[in-house]
Amino acid sequence: MKKVLFLVNHDYTVYNTRLEIVERLLKEGYQVHISSPDGVRIPELVTLGCHFHEISINRHGMNPLEELKLINTYKQLFKTIKPDVILGFTIKPNIYGAIAAQKFKIPFIANITGLGTAVEYKSWKQPIFVNLYKYAFKKIYKVYFQNTANRDFFLNYKILTEHFTLIPGSGVNLNRFAEKSYPDNSVVKFAFISRVMKEKGIDQYLDTASYIRNKFPNTEFHIYGFCEQAYEDKLKELQDKGIVHFHGMIKDIAGALENTNCLLHPSYYPEGLSNVLLEASAIGRPIITTNRPGCREVIDDGVNGYLAEQKDSKDLIEKVEKFLNLTQEEKNQLGHNARLKVEKEFDRQIIVEQYMKDIAHAI
Repeated sequence: MKKVLFLVNHDYTVYNTRLEIVERLLKEGYQVHISSPDGVRIPELVTLGCHFHEISINRHGMNPLEELKLINTYKQLFKTIKPDVILGFTIKPNIYGAIAAQKFKIPFIANITGLGTAVEYKSWKQPIFVNLYKYAFKKIYKVYFQNTANRDFFLNYKILTEHFTLIPGSGVNLNRFAEKSYPDNSVVKFAFISRVMKEKGIDQYLDTASYIRNKFPNTEFHIYGFCEQAYEDKLKELQDKGIVHFHGMIKDIAGALENTNCLLHPSYYPEGLSNVLLEASAIGRPIITTNRPGCREVIDDGVNGYLAEQKDSKDLIEKVEKFLNLTQEEKNQLGHNARLKVEKEFDRQIIVEQYMKDIAHAI
């Protein structure tokens, strides 16, 4: 039986966005192994038939001894499992997993789910990661990019010259996120569904909520996601004033989106392609997001939503006002256009087929 090993830094990475790949592999008789820190979704993956190997990863640390230890842990894991192909996701599993795989000549397929701040922005960290990528990927089997900007970064820095392809993000499950009828116009509900942190554009969202609620009382601004400590007091203050409704972490993203008239995603975080944009589109909701890689790929400006400049509250407010001035029918049409776009370009089955083809060739 052929063995496929997933290397991830969080169980969410497999369960929420790659479950269809896992199910297809199991159905076709592959043995599926998952290396990840423990998490709430692991028991469900094990019940499906996966083999779980718990591993500790400091996602943001830069201690050289810890990084070497992770490489050695991966080597030991590969020696034990003897996988036929390895699938890597996120920075550390991709870099250190690919380095460890070279020793055993195991085909490695890396998915670049975003550059991350350490790689995208110029600092002392950037050349370290560029050189690590160069070393790790010199014998890589295949690299998947989720947007052209990330691909061009790797080409410009000569990390890669071949063995890569562009995929439509993580795709979206069009059945799990089915199109829902558009909410009525009596109260226009906006949603921020993301980790509450600076780089996700929370400051711009809160500025917009404060301004718009004052001018358009028939609006609501909802926030769903884990709140970083730096924003706890600010959210409480704005919630007490009735400007925002903070819901914390939720499991039912589809349900939250169904009750939303428009998703606001003012992120400037360096990600591959934002999943929540695909999920909102699939449910048939218009989106206002930033004109940057990882966000703009989902938007045809004025057709299924609007693009705003990043870190620009004034521009975001203007786009929200533009949306509020549309008729109910026009808002509904934006949402339906969003659904049509993901059906055509972002169906998760496109990614499943790409993986199945490359796994079969690699083995």
